[in-house]
Amino acid sequence: MTPEEGDAILRDYFAPWIQDLGLRVEEVGERHAVVRLPWSDALARQGGGLCGQAMMAAADTATVIAISSARGGFVPMTTVQQSTTFQRPVAGKDVLVHVRITKLGRTLAFSDVTLTPDGAADPAAHASTVYAILT
Repeated sequence: MTPEEGDAILRDYFAPWIQDLGLRVEEVGERHAVVRLPWSDALARQGGGLCGQAMMAAADTATVIAISSARGGFVPMTTVQQSTTFQRPVAGKDVLVHVRITKLGRTLAFSDVTLTPDGAADPAAHASTVYAILT
């Protein structure tokens, strides 16, 4: 799968409010994906930090791209579990969402997700997800 095919999945399979996040697929591979969440004042909470809900939605969405890449294209799937830990605020920077598939089974997929401000060494958040593959 290519980043352009990942962007097509974002356009074709996600709700308008997810599309409004402006996510862009930067990289895809056999068991990983990198998706960019662009900074937007519209996504900032009081105090100027990027809201956690936007980061959680980006992590969830980027996981779909990574699983799709690992499977060779989009298949119907749904989130079973997502656990997110926020480590530091993000203000005024895009966030790179790195997803690594840790187990890809026939009916379940597991991943680790790291959300890092563009140009930073340390992550702002970490998530783990479990997805049910519906086909």
